[in-house]
Amino acid sequence: MSAWVEGTVVKLRRWTDELYSLQVKADIPPFTAGQFTRLALDIDGERVARPYSFVNSPGNPLLEFYFIIVPHGPLTHELIRLQPGDSVYIATRPAGFFILSELPDAEVLWMLSTGTAIGPFLSILGDDVVWERFRKIVLVHAVRTVAELTYQDEINALLEQHPEQLQMIPFVSREDTDFAIKGRVPAAIEDGRLEARSGIPLNAENSQVMICGNPAMVRDTTRVLEARGLKKNKRRDPGQITTEQYWKDSI
Repeated sequence: MSAWVEGTVVKLRRWTDELYSLQVKADIPPFTAGQFTRLALDIDGERVARPYSFVNSPGNPLLEFYFIIVPHGPLTHELIRLQPGDSVYIATRPAGFFILSELPDAEVLWMLSTGTAIGPFLSILGDDVVWERFRKIVLVHAVRTVAELTYQDEINALLEQHPEQLQMIPFVSREDTDFAIKGRVPAAIEDGRLEARSGIPLNAENSQVMICGNPAMVRDTTRVLEARGLKKNKRRDPGQITTEQYWKDSI
């Protein structure tokens, strides 16, 4: 099997000056919600690739990827130039273990994300499995500004479909709002604001916590949860904390 499939761009959506979504049609092998693949373009005679999580659920044939422009990065600056009908390469083998089958059972699933890291959670929420496994689901999206609270139509549709199961709690760190929690996720766990907002206890007895975002948020949130008695989830030693880091790199 070739390492790459040539996909066709369907749509490029601009959310802000820095945030974009790319929709692509491509014949790729099946993936599991929460996994990632690699996108690539040939730039100056070299194939430049970067990992991106699927935003779409496995049942949706239209592939979608959510990304931020990386300063001085050649790939993202070329991705935002793509037009419908253009080609982009997609790796044939999906990867990653940020998936529901790696989680033990629990009553409540907490999905804690920053920025573009909401992508894999949207993929998971688009799959029927998550609604069958968890009685309550809390989706957290932490951003700098209100404009970065993207995918609101999709999230509101999920809230309408699952009003008794799903909550969405936004965090905005650099603007004052009348609806979002101000500040960082770990601080809001530590001082109880997140639980107060959700009305649901976050503890080792009833919770599974998936954390996806920038390394500082992942590290600090893990530390706060471990202080509460939760532990990292491992195959040989099941726990309550499953993490995935979204790094800003040079491409």
